[in-house]
Amino acid sequence: MSRALGLILGFAADRVLGDPRRHHPVAGFGQVATRLENRWYGDSRAAGAAYTSVLVGTAIAGGALVERLTRNRPIIHTLATAAATWTVLGARSLDREAEHMAGLLEEKDIPAARSRLSHLCARDATNLEADELARATVESLAENTSDACVAPLLWGGVLGVPGLIGYRAANTLDAMVGYKSAKYLNFGWAAARLDDVLNLLPARACAVLTGLAAGRPREAVGVWRRDASRHPSPNAGPVEAAFAGALDLQLGGRNSYGDYQEDRGTLGVGPTPTVADVRRTAALARRVGVAAVGVAAMLAVASRRKGRRWT
Repeated sequence: MSRALGLILGFAADRVLGDPRRHHPVAGFGQVATRLENRWYGDSRAAGAAYTSVLVGTAIAGGALVERLTRNRPIIHTLATAAATWTVLGARSLDREAEHMAGLLEEKDIPAARSRLSHLCARDATNLEADELARATVESLAENTSDACVAPLLWGGVLGVPGLIGYRAANTLDAMVGYKSAKYLNFGWAAARLDDVLNLLPARACAVLTGLAAGRPREAVGVWRRDASRHPSPNAGPVEAAFAGALDLQLGGRNSYGDYQEDRGTLGVGPTPTVADVRRTAALARRVGVAAVGVAAMLAVASRRKGRRWT
């Protein structure tokens, strides 16, 4: 039960405390990744694959060492799992950004909201007005609920500390170099594909949990099955489509990311998001997070029992 309890405690710590204000381990990892990129960068998939393998492999090895050193010490193992969970989760920070964006949009402070959007996504907000900023926020909340909460919890439930840290390392690299820009199209390919693989099952679990948490499972799954393939991302598509169905909204459209454009299709048949929908989406994301930690705890117990049968 130490892994399950650690996941629950780490989730609670994230909800109460949010991310550490200073010396965040994920930020430290990002700094190391940036320095390594400056030395290893090359416009090739091979260079990017080596870069990704070293960084993610080192993170997994560190997590595996923690598991090995604490496996016979339940209290220490619980605390180590809780600390790792708190470190990798970003649900509370995501919630705070949603609150901040909702406040700016409600106050009609569009310039500040445009500037603040960069805390949620890399979309070019230069010419976005209130409703488009609301759509960008809703879509980012949906996608990041999977990436920053559901996926790390589920990987933690199955693999413990290595799953938590390894997933966050891969997801961080994808956020740093996994773009289809001229600079990263080749170098970031490995990080982007690894993130796709790691999110394949968690994203679909998040889509199911979204429908259940909203009390609209049929609507969420229906929009997911009908519209998710229109989205260019194999994992963001199901999640955003499920949120669209759960909230009875229409998401998607053409987005600008500076030097390239992306058509995300049309997800759902409801009205397009307005400012009021930002807080609705944040509330749903919180419920999805609670459901996800429950599932992760059950996975932790089940994986432990399976391991005992094999031993």
